[in-house]
Amino acid sequence: MVKFNSFIAHYAEALYFTFALMSVFALSRELIFPPVHLAEPDGLLAMGGDLSTERLLLAYRSGIFPWYSGKVPLWWCPDPRFVLFPEKLRVSKSMRQVINKREFLFKTNTDFRSVIHACKTIERENQDSTWITHEVEKAYTRLHELGYAHSAEAWLNDELVGGLYGIKMGKVFFGESMFSKVSNASKFAFIRYVGQLKKEGTCLIDCQVYTPHLESLGAEMIPRELFIQKLQELLPGD
Repeated sequence: MVKFNSFIAHYAEALYFTFALMSVFALSRELIFPPVHLAEPDGLLAMGGDLSTERLLLAYRSGIFPWYSGKVPLWWCPDPRFVLFPEKLRVSKSMRQVINKREFLFKTNTDFRSVIHACKTIERENQDSTWITHEVEKAYTRLHELGYAHSAEAWLNDELVGGLYGIKMGKVFFGESMFSKVSNASKFAFIRYVGQLKKEGTCLIDCQVYTPHLESLGAEMIPRELFIQKLQELLPGD
């Protein structure tokens, strides 16, 4: 059954669909997202649209991110939101030892393409497929070329063995995905990058959805309303 609400009637840019017990907005080509408080309980807000640079940047400014495994983009804004405040980073004694051994070499943005491709292809426990499609890989590579997407990398004997990538805007870093080929490599890259981001003035790291791995490093849940408020404070105006 198709429904229209005041938002749709006003903008005439999206349709409100009900599928079984779930209601999501269907996006058109117009660069617009529905208000985030209309998201489903699991955070699903909208479907469709595209992965153009303009739409992706609007999504991040609005607290929304794409996450899907099929052909149709799905857009999310969960409540609560999983974030890390850089000053609350927790580094275990064992990881301090790893860092002090200087076994890994930390770099940023030297091989973004390899980082996102590794995030796409590395097999993960209890995960049958990746959400990083060919189209997603291309879209974020474009964002990297434009200076928005960044990679943090762990190197061992001249080989890229771990890292992560995400979007940096204003004083916020939106983490997207990470990978590791050897033990502690991704954690090393994350810890070192958080330290660098803090020095650069970053005040908030968006981790999007809960993982025990990031919780052990100090990430926490905050209400979506507070997250959106932080974005308004920390992102540059249009």
